[in-house]
Amino acid sequence: MFINLIEGLRKAGLPVSITEYLALIEAVNAGISQHSVEEFYYLSRATLVKDERHLDRFDRVFGVVFKGLEGGADLEGIDVDVPDEWLKTLSQLMLSEEDKAKIEALGGWEKLMDTLRERLAEQKDKHSGGSKWIGTAGTSPFGAYGYNPEGVRIGQHESRHRRAVKVWDKREFANLDDQIELGTRNIKLALRKLRRFARQGAATELDIDGTIQSTAHHGGLLDLKMVPERHNTVKLLLFLDAGGSMDDHVKICAELFSACRTEFKHLEYYYFHNCVYESVWQDNTRRHTQRLPTWDVLHKYSADYKLIFVGDASMSPYEIVYPGGAVEHWNEEAGQTWMQRLLTTWPRAVWLNPVPQRQWPYTESIGLMRKLMDERMYPLTLAGLDDAISELSH
Repeated sequence: MFINLIEGLRKAGLPVSITEYLALIEAVNAGISQHSVEEFYYLSRATLVKDERHLDRFDRVFGVVFKGLEGGADLEGIDVDVPDEWLKTLSQLMLSEEDKAKIEALGGWEKLMDTLRERLAEQKDKHSGGSKWIGTAGTSPFGAYGYNPEGVRIGQHESRHRRAVKVWDKREFANLDDQIELGTRNIKLALRKLRRFARQGAATELDIDGTIQSTAHHGGLLDLKMVPERHNTVKLLLFLDAGGSMDDHVKICAELFSACRTEFKHLEYYYFHNCVYESVWQDNTRRHTQRLPTWDVLHKYSADYKLIFVGDASMSPYEIVYPGGAVEHWNEEAGQTWMQRLLTTWPRAVWLNPVPQRQWPYTESIGLMRKLMDERMYPLTLAGLDDAISELSH
């Protein structure tokens, strides 16, 4: 079994040598793992993995090699208390991809909005399951817990298909926690490649090499030399998508945010939802009352800032290309207009996307945003972060 683990790790590209293998065997013989698969997992990971970037591959290999050694308990006779919320989801419409393809969109932004006005004027009763009226669990473009390729979501807690063109609800988004440290170490290591140091300020730091040289030059008489402290001179401007479909990615975004706050002294950040429009904010709990004009942000920071967008870019295409396309308010200018202004002001820019890269071709808005970013969109993985940092370092 141990040999299978070592061979599997080597096939996965982990540099495991005979030295680590012998150390693992010695630790097992000493009784450190106490004959538990879970304890052996932590012991072997600590012994065999020398680079944190290999932890994910180690987990996958370990899961294959030791699959099934610790099975679950016998379920017979166990009482299960199913929450009411689980049962409520049965009322949601579940369609196959083939069924979804048969449901037609109304044919554009103007047609969708005009039809909504007509239905609001005509409808008098509650409906569920239909294809026309505003209701639930149907294929109408208007309502909740159903499906339509161009839907207006009304009265639904969260997105299911990422297809809504408008959302007729007031939603509250949570701030990203910059105090989260667990899981940020790899991100910090990647971000450090972006740092550039220069000595700034008063001479308050001991220059060891200079002190040794000067002391030797004066025949051993101690001659202290001081130099200014080294500071990271990189300036970073962070735009973070918050709420909606980004709720699925809060943890990894919080880790990135925390790492940035630690690594960069000159860091400024703003929140937006789906796409940047005429205003942004710095506190999600007060985003309705304390918005900042995007024009003010554009004029506030110098051109030497590096710009990073963080978001899934998963939205209705109208939110990017149409005035009035924003899901929660009427925007006088299209999102792409504001994006172009930001990229003109800070040309050294990248977009980090937490959605797995293999899924990008299936979302039209991601393709539109990639085009606006001149293909400088990278997955929010360690490899993607490395590529993004290399792009910003040019």
